[in-house]
Amino acid sequence: MNRAFSRKKDKTWMHTPEALSKHYIPYNAKFLGSTEVEQPKGTEVVRDAVRKLKFARHIKKSEGQKIPKVELQISIYGVKILEPKTKEVQHNCQLHRISFCADDKTDKRIFTFICKDSESNKHLCYVFDSEKCAEEITLTIGQAFDLAYRKFLESGGKDVETRKQIAGLQKRSSRSSRCWIQDLETENMELKNRVQDLESQLRITQGSASPAGSVTPKSPSTDIFDMIPFSPVSHPSSTPTGNGTQPPPIPSRSTEIKRDLFGAEPFDPFNCGAGDFPPDIQSKLDEMQVTVLRDWLINGLFLFNMEHRKCYVSKLPFP
Repeated sequence: MNRAFSRKKDKTWMHTPEALSKHYIPYNAKFLGSTEVEQPKGTEVVRDAVRKLKFARHIKKSEGQKIPKVELQISIYGVKILEPKTKEVQHNCQLHRISFCADDKTDKRIFTFICKDSESNKHLCYVFDSEKCAEEITLTIGQAFDLAYRKFLESGGKDVETRKQIAGLQKRSSRSSRCWIQDLETENMELKNRVQDLESQLRITQGSASPAGSVTPKSPSTDIFDMIPFSPVSHPSSTPTGNGTQPPPIPSRSTEIKRDLFGAEPFDPFNCGAGDFPPDIQSKLDEMQVTVLRDWLINGLFLFNMEHRKCYVSKLPFP
């Protein structure tokens, strides 16, 4: 900073102290980039860095790339390099880490400063291009140093030490938060793996519980009318139909003999005994019984066949 201070050694500065101590001074410039240097100060060191970054800029120009524009915010706390539209901070160079600042006398648009990186502890030289304000920006950084030095003398060095402690705490907190997030992600992966193991064990136990030769009972199949087919050996059961409803209960036959209006018992050809009639009449009754049963079965089958055809024909897709 000797160059910036010597230029305004016995003169007044261009900005008020309040503007730099309570606020900041903004400038717009083109950012050529930063490069590592071996020494924290020196004109030759800065000149080599400027030559290197200018050569890189010419290569980018030949490839069609433009030099990015940035906004500089200068205060007694440091120099912030921001994206001009989104105001995103790209670099935050604290003032006590800046060791050298100067503008190029051969090229009035170029100015630089050297800052020690807080993470790598390497000295980086930042190079900027400003068509009209290169010297003014250099002097503004010099004024910020002058005000910060006066404030350091007034506070007895406590203010700078406090700022260093705060910066150290911020670094530790950011590192601890990153470690905490990594721990949570690791724990989450372990829990997922544990759940997968439990699911696989549950499948294995379910497979071993059911024997290989066991057959699960199937519900009786139904016809197109959702009716269970009649079987003379099967007993009626309360198996639900295909739509999930229970079939109506089958009325039980009463053992009490019913009589007609005249008090006579109804004739039942299935229950009459053979000894109630003479042999010739009994034989005729047997023939009549067989004939009645045959006609009854034929009529019943015919009616069932007709109903079945009606239902089948009603479901055919006629045009």
